[in-house]
Amino acid sequence: MESTNVGLRVSNAEREPVIERLQEAYAEGRLEHSEFDMRMHLAMTAKTRGELDGVLYDLGPGPATPVLPGDSPWHGPEPSGEDRMLAAVAHAIGYPTSFVGPLVLMLVSGKRSEYVRRHAREALNFQLTVLLITIVTFGVGAMLFAVTWLVAGVAAIVALTGSSFRYPWILRLVK
Repeated sequence: MESTNVGLRVSNAEREPVIERLQEAYAEGRLEHSEFDMRMHLAMTAKTRGELDGVLYDLGPGPATPVLPGDSPWHGPEPSGEDRMLAAVAHAIGYPTSFVGPLVLMLVSGKRSEYVRRHAREALNFQLTVLLITIVTFGVGAMLFAVTWLVAGVAAIVALTGSSFRYPWILRLVK
């Protein structure tokens, strides 16, 4: 964001990359938990670009993601209807197949579409996290399945809109 525009009001779409950068910095160990919470709150409540810029002032540049005119919110070319449908299926197929369905979609359809690959990879990591929690807690974690169905349903709907979706609080085992 340019320093000449510090007084301009920000939109939710402008907050999302800042929030993602904060999450990456926290995962890298650059932020302590309390500082991460504070910065997340500041990013969510920022009204101007200057306030939003201040949240990332000492973190340095994040991974470069080129944004071209006409790009969708996921920072890539506009996904086709088929890509959107397959991305939604990647999230929904986890209900009956656990991690197998998202894995197959990632390996088969992910070769021709980065959009499908990203959603399938996210769904795969989500299903693996739920499976690991269930195994580690000797089945007690299976009570999470009702909640996971809701979250995966939301992810499928977001995929249909052509947007990016990241599950909160999961292990990202597959990159």
